[in-house]
Amino acid sequence: MHRSRISTVLIDTPDADAAAAFWSAALGVPATPVAGEEQFTSLEGALPGLVTAVQRIDEGEPRIHVDMETDDLDAETERLIALGATEVSRWLECRTLRVPGGHIVCVIPVHSDRAEFEAAATVWE
Repeated sequence: MHRSRISTVLIDTPDADAAAAFWSAALGVPATPVAGEEQFTSLEGALPGLVTAVQRIDEGEPRIHVDMETDDLDAETERLIALGATEVSRWLECRTLRVPGGHIVCVIPVHSDRAEFEAAATVWE
């Protein structure tokens, strides 16, 4: 048994400064660089209950992707692969999957408040 939920919406782009300024103004929230993680600019409050940020990418087309946080990386990755996803890479504890339809989903360890995660996550047998 494990749990998972969508925790994060990331706007991926090579032009992160312009994207962060646009989304900050469009959504009426501050754009704040994330300390120690220079590729991320937080858009706190943009989507209540979810981490929302602009992520600078070095290659590829601009896109939006979601992160699934889980208390069991292997089980959640296997579950999504069984549903038709394909693993395309790993970086630290992040598993990057391409899901049917072509979108990117990252499977990451729980990073939100544990009580919040447990209250919002789906339990998978």
